[in-house]
Amino acid sequence: MSIYALKGRFQDLLRPAVSGLHRAGITANVVTVAAAVVSLLVAVVVWCCAPQQPLLYLALPLWMLLRMALNAVDGMLAREFGQQSRLGAYLNELCDVVADAALYLSLLSVPGVRPEALWLLAWGAALSEYAGVLGLMVGASRRYDGPMGKSDRAFVIGLLGLLLAFGWAGALTVGGVAAAMALLCGVTAVNRVRRGLKEAATAQR
Repeated sequence: MSIYALKGRFQDLLRPAVSGLHRAGITANVVTVAAAVVSLLVAVVVWCCAPQQPLLYLALPLWMLLRMALNAVDGMLAREFGQQSRLGAYLNELCDVVADAALYLSLLSVPGVRPEALWLLAWGAALSEYAGVLGLMVGASRRYDGPMGKSDRAFVIGLLGLLLAFGWAGALTVGGVAAAMALLCGVTAVNRVRRGLKEAATAQR
């Protein structure tokens, strides 16, 4: 089970805003790139300034929520308004991986945190997304299986940001949670490969 399963309901809430963006001439690729740029800026602010001003860790849950909305918006613009393109497919995957890594690694700013777990999380997240994309190469769909998909990671990192902002978590919590997430990213990659192969085999029958 993954938070991704709630995507349909989330999209229904966003549909009026998506229609408005289309009328304003905003394209899916613009939304994708803008979300990545803001993600990098948020990561820099958290990394540089949050240790001195812990309330800045609140930027993580706030931005993670908005970013999930923007990720849904760019997909809806592409599918529902004929904006799907090869460039868009590349941008969607590459921007997400880079932005995710930057946001996770911004927690290296937590005083005393061991960096290994956060780097493992960044690599594990990239691996799980790569495993999902590879489904397309074997005749399956792009796989979004859990248990630690992009939306799930965003929720957990946002929660960590909330706890850090109010002093309810520290280096040990961040390191432990990041290590657990990295492990679950490995499980996610295996699930995506296994279910992608199963889907491809079923499609060939």
